[in-house]
Amino acid sequence: MSYDLAVWEGVRPTDDASATAAFEGLHREHMGGERTPPTPLIRQYVEALVARWPDLSPDDHEEDEDASPWSDGPLINNASGPLFYFGMVFSKYQEATSFAADLARTHGLICFDLQDERLIA
Repeated sequence: MSYDLAVWEGVRPTDDASATAAFEGLHREHMGGERTPPTPLIRQYVEALVARWPDLSPDDHEEDEDASPWSDGPLINNASGPLFYFGMVFSKYQEATSFAADLARTHGLICFDLQDERLIA
């Protein structure tokens, strides 16, 4: 089981409902078909996440779960254009979500909790 977050560049939505609509539009545009390279800011954000916890390679197995909160990797593969949509293992999501939201805030990015459909940064 994973816990998913979305982080993106753009104008901050005014409320959770508009954030949900913004995420859905970005997801359709950037994740639904051919992907585009992540923007420089999204790339910097992902690099900062994997500087904190190691990235996973496609060959990593569940026994490596203790080393990283990410549910898959390489993490940059979850980014397209201004959107980064990624999962964390449930056992580590609280610490990782807190770090990811704080990091998004410092980068001027929007962080959205998909489970609760709410803005967190």
